[in-house]
Amino acid sequence: MTRISDVRALLLPLALLAAPALAQEQPAPAQGQTPPPLEVSVTGGISAPMPIAIPAMPTQQVVDTAAGATDVLGRQLAEIVANDLRGSGLFTPVAPAQLRPVAFPEVNAPQFDYWGGTGAQALVQGFVRANGDGTLTVGCYLYDVFSKVELARQGFVVSPGDWRRAGHKCADTVYARLTGEGPYFDSRVVYVAETGPKAKRIKRLAIMDQDGANHRFLTNGQSIVLTPRFAPNQQSIVYMSYLGRIPSIYVYDIGSGRQRLVVQNVATTFAPRFSPDGRSILFSMAQAGNTDLYRVSVTGGTPQRLTTSPGIDTGGSYSPDGRRIVFESDRSGGQQLYVMAADGSDQQRISFGGGRYATPVWSPRGDQIAFTRLSGNFRIGIMSPSGGDEKLLTDSWQDEGPSWSPNGRVITFYRAGRGSQGKADLWSVDLTGVNERRIPTPLDGSDPAWGPLRP
Repeated sequence: MTRISDVRALLLPLALLAAPALAQEQPAPAQGQTPPPLEVSVTGGISAPMPIAIPAMPTQQVVDTAAGATDVLGRQLAEIVANDLRGSGLFTPVAPAQLRPVAFPEVNAPQFDYWGGTGAQALVQGFVRANGDGTLTVGCYLYDVFSKVELARQGFVVSPGDWRRAGHKCADTVYARLTGEGPYFDSRVVYVAETGPKAKRIKRLAIMDQDGANHRFLTNGQSIVLTPRFAPNQQSIVYMSYLGRIPSIYVYDIGSGRQRLVVQNVATTFAPRFSPDGRSILFSMAQAGNTDLYRVSVTGGTPQRLTTSPGIDTGGSYSPDGRRIVFESDRSGGQQLYVMAADGSDQQRISFGGGRYATPVWSPRGDQIAFTRLSGNFRIGIMSPSGGDEKLLTDSWQDEGPSWSPNGRVITFYRAGRGSQGKADLWSVDLTGVNERRIPTPLDGSDPAWGPLRP
């Protein structure tokens, strides 16, 4: 996807979006009636989501493309934007029955009086155009309905296979402008797809967009796979595999489909994760009855041992700057969370609540650590890197394996059902603990890992 830094240069050739219309100033509110900036609170959960109108995106000329007809794409793109924003819990898209068709010239000249009558506070309009080289141009405009002003505009040129990404990018533009938070919709999730009875699961690596679209399997299920994690550059995935019945660490190249062995040992190796710079892999290895954290170059070689305490040290996760590591250890008699410097020094316990703590992962913002708390049931929680401000976000029978969205505002995890027939599904929850939703997958799913925002 090519992002257009100056959308006006892209739009000028379009006859119905002429230069004078693009250059004209937007109407200003009457003197003495300047409204406050239109914004959405990210701390209030879904108590009062913002009404927002997202009509179908018109096309200047209906053209059949490899992705479909441009008029159909316009409707589908609007649906993607609406679904993304609705899923955040912060917006309520106006019902389709209240969305009249938008003529092409209206894209940058909205009929504010009409949209105000729908109850919408914000309006998203856009367009779709087929280009001569086979690509698509998608325009995205955000307006404040009450103030009658344009808040943001973006344009994207995409290949037919990436048309959905334009919808996610448009939703990201709206979300970021109205919340002040970073975007996260144009991202992917890798996870373990599961079939079969609980005692004999077939497990395959699978990857999909964050909304469940563009799903595909990466491995064939002939060997068990666990704990997949994206590389910072999103071009590869590190995971644990029992290929040949030996627990080993592999790196899978997404583009080529090839995988290569990084660590293989007669001892058990598990829970791999890339360092923020992508140069090394943090993992756990059991030797002589003791499990410790190790670091190894992404190209392989001799692992460097980072912990030496008796017991089980595992589940390591780097801080975004790569200077610290959070991990779980039972050195105190039960699973608890510890933080240490990246070289293994200055190890300090940070969890002191009731029960046990596991699967810690550092937020990409650096301000929170997500974890699984085991106390009766399994719950997803967050705390500060010093161990303070602990908050539990979910309350189900078995929720575990948290992973952060690229902007650090949402957490994905998996939820297992009770009994031998219980299903495992992927879910997400925001930091308020209010907006919880299931992520659709074709099979059962576990061990989700949310990747960075796509370029």
